[in-house]
Amino acid sequence: MKETDICPRFEKAISILSQRWTALLIHQLLTGPKRFGSIQTSVGISGKVLSERLKEMEKQGIIKRKVIPETPVIIEYSLTEKGISLEPVLLEVEKWSQQWISADET
Repeated sequence: MKETDICPRFEKAISILSQRWTALLIHQLLTGPKRFGSIQTSVGISGKVLSERLKEMEKQGIIKRKVIPETPVIIEYSLTEKGISLEPVLLEVEKWSQQWISADET
């Protein structure tokens, strides 16, 4: 592999994580299972976009959706093993941001 070649797997990983809201949603779910409304409120995302992102992340095997048969039906989202494995990556990004991003840049 030449120095200028980009590994296709790395490119795909960056593509997944760079989709708007994806990293923030994963970060929210690192603390445990959450319901749709809770995620929406904490991230400040529209319901339509949140629904789309959650479906995409479920399709990619990053999150799982659990339906709890109560009245009304409860749906919880949590990270899969694949999603949990992103924790060190996101924590490093968080550490980097605290060191290098100033408050007035946010």
